[in-house]
Amino acid sequence: MRRRGKGCDLGCQAMQTDQAVPMPAIEAAPALPESPADHDPMRVQSVEKAFRVLCAFDASRPSLSLTQLAVAAELDKSAVQRFTHTLTALGYLRKDPATKRFELTVKTLDIGYRFVRTNVLVERARPYLLHISNTTEETVNLTVLDGGEVVFVSRMAGRHVINADIVIGARTPAYCSAPGIAMLARLPLDESLALLERWDRRPITPNTIWRMEDLRHKLVATAARGYATAFEELHHGDLSVAAAIVDATGRPIGAINIATLRSRMTPEAAEQAYMPMVVDAARAMSHNG
Repeated sequence: MRRRGKGCDLGCQAMQTDQAVPMPAIEAAPALPESPADHDPMRVQSVEKAFRVLCAFDASRPSLSLTQLAVAAELDKSAVQRFTHTLTALGYLRKDPATKRFELTVKTLDIGYRFVRTNVLVERARPYLLHISNTTEETVNLTVLDGGEVVFVSRMAGRHVINADIVIGARTPAYCSAPGIAMLARLPLDESLALLERWDRRPITPNTIWRMEDLRHKLVATAARGYATAFEELHHGDLSVAAAIVDATGRPIGAINIATLRSRMTPEAAEQAYMPMVVDAARAMSHNG
């Protein structure tokens, strides 16, 4: 279900094409219940709607017609026409003169770039990620928790790239990723379980841990030992070891993980080799480190 008002990464998944691309059918989303934000007098609805237009694009919908945008953004066609005109004039959208379809432009990368260059955690983590990547020749990531997903905000790709589709701004489900579990385990157990209950969970691979009772056991074990693992839960052949970075109150603000291939080492070997590295780096990056 499309979530109204949810933020998105504007720097990723933008695709440029001069050809009309066949699009999957877009169904209108059901009416959403009102939230307190809907009655927030300080909230500028036009800004929210403009972002809903930008966030309508993704890898499966790199270009959209005006009608498709109206359905995807849950706005009437006349409003979308005004927003696309403005966003095109500002340089964030491009309209194909032949097909009349819209697509994101490279200018949308500016927002993501500004985050990367101004975020304190990203800056603090950079030397640690670089050191670990040079030492292990594996892929090292810095992620943050956003809703039910972990978002990649910094990445040092190793010699053995696991998934070339993972770029800055990419998102993966938190419940079946080592960084996600590492961060959830640093929250009070009742809070993390309540979050997991609200999120969509399903088995992505035969190894995915997704049932609540199993996740509860994993959170307790992760909290006790101080790091998390995810072995082929999200991708076949993917082994990941992660530790959470916390603020001065002990709440998670990010996670660092090392990812390697099942063809290169066993899960036990990956855990033994990389656990000390992620734990030490996360502790050094934490405000209480």
